[in-house]
Amino acid sequence: MTTTDRAVPGAFAQVEATAQFLRQKLAARKPTIALILGSGLGDFAEGLTEAVAIDYASIPNFPTARVSGHRGRLFCGRIGDRQVLAMQGRVHFYEGWSLGQVVFPTRVLVALGARTLIITNAGGGINPAYHPGDLVLLSDHINLCGFNPLRGDNDDRFGPRFPDLTEVYARELREHAARCGASQGLTLREGVYAMLSGPSYETPAEIRMLRTIGADLCGMSTVPEAIAAHHMGARCLGISCVTNLAAGLSPTKLSHAEVSEVAARIRRTFADLLTCIITSLPADAASPGDTPPRP
Repeated sequence: MTTTDRAVPGAFAQVEATAQFLRQKLAARKPTIALILGSGLGDFAEGLTEAVAIDYASIPNFPTARVSGHRGRLFCGRIGDRQVLAMQGRVHFYEGWSLGQVVFPTRVLVALGARTLIITNAGGGINPAYHPGDLVLLSDHINLCGFNPLRGDNDDRFGPRFPDLTEVYARELREHAARCGASQGLTLREGVYAMLSGPSYETPAEIRMLRTIGADLCGMSTVPEAIAAHHMGARCLGISCVTNLAAGLSPTKLSHAEVSEVAARIRRTFADLLTCIITSLPADAASPGDTPPRP
């Protein structure tokens, strides 16, 4: 077995050690909502007030981002009266990290008390109703990366051996986000996100296959993080920014520059939507939740 396909050995102890390090850095702050900000979407973190920013490289056990558009900083601050953690960028399976390493930051966020996790990404649009710049709420996913972040020995302190994934992306959070969108004049569709391993973009034949099996969007992230957070009992909301039409659906070649450009174009709309979602979350969703028991 290679190191690229199983959980991090001793992950619970490492998660707790990293969480304890961050608790000391954050002092009395008790964030209950966390965000993972995908390609080109990380600027939202810099709008937090009373914020502390910590480079991933200075956080014990944290994998460091290596891709353009992922700054690699963890923010803790306020949006309105809500304490929020925000990851400015993520690491990816295609960079060579194991899925256990990819989801390690997610597990730390939940260990720090985040009951609600908002996971964002830049995705390729497969559904013909989607256009670059659209924001789509994830209703479900298809894991085609070849592995599962829960593979390997299960630690019951994280969650059950066989977690149910009937509703990884909480319906009540999707409905709440849709109401926020409507209040801003946005019609937020729901869609199924397919994760492939990358880093190459999909071929036209692969996109035809994805459409046939029910995918509306595709990308190279989000699914492992959602599984790990759900495993630990957190509620997830997935938001995909359609930054390009998938291969074979556009006359132009796909590029990371296009992804970044479209993400930048909808930055203000995206920020307004996230702000509404976070500040108007029902009180029970924003109150401190249970963290995994400590060893």
